[in-house]
Amino acid sequence: MYYIYHDRGDDQQIVNYNFIETASNSCEYIHVELELHAQLLMRVQHRNLAFFIGYCDEGTSLVIVYEYMANGSLQLQKRLSDKNTNALTWEERLGIAVDAAQGLEYLHSGCKPPIIHRDVKSANILLNERLQAKIADFGLSKDLLVEGRSHVSTAVVGTPGYLDPEYYISSKLNEKSDVYSFGIVLLELITGRTAITKSSGSRIHIVQWVSPKLVTGEIRNIVDQRFQGDFSVNSVWKAIDMAMRCHPKANHERCNNRIKEVFGN
Repeated sequence: MYYIYHDRGDDQQIVNYNFIETASNSCEYIHVELELHAQLLMRVQHRNLAFFIGYCDEGTSLVIVYEYMANGSLQLQKRLSDKNTNALTWEERLGIAVDAAQGLEYLHSGCKPPIIHRDVKSANILLNERLQAKIADFGLSKDLLVEGRSHVSTAVVGTPGYLDPEYYISSKLNEKSDVYSFGIVLLELITGRTAITKSSGSRIHIVQWVSPKLVTGEIRNIVDQRFQGDFSVNSVWKAIDMAMRCHPKANHERCNNRIKEVFGN
């Protein structure tokens, strides 16, 4: 089981605690993974990655400690805004997208060897009190251990709706798998919908929902209605173009991860 809480540490610093309860028969494996996870977190430092403070190993209960993020996850923020009119503005969502993209770009280009997150999703993008976004939960991350290597073959892991179909089929993992998942998050920010929704007993993926609407060219049928018209049409179109270029069927056709170059300032 996996839980997230926040509390004050011994020095009165508010922090996030990730509690992981493990079955006794998987303990040894989980403990090794925790060690590797901690080593990975200690070597990544970036303004758009959640800062790792430490961890505690207590038998079948493991604790990972991150910096406190006052506004919780992007997924939680979306759920809260669904219940009231205080939805994130387009400018705020755009800022969150750029922050997340910069965090991913650091993992892919700034780390040696590059790191692939493998589970980019709204629940793993945390927001501080200023709505600055930071990527968290590197539990499924993978190194490209050989510099210059195009991919690694690995067991398929990830979250339905965000999981790269190419990676799912081939088990070949590279940075573009994170780019696919990021594109799903970007579509969620634009539309206000979740990666997968249920309608009349069917499960509809967000790409399937958006694609036919793009044919008509009417952007107001795509964007979150809670914007109430308060958004830049040009900016949203650029964001949609970037999101859809993350999802071609052929992995090599995808855009790179430099979303800030598309959005400009």
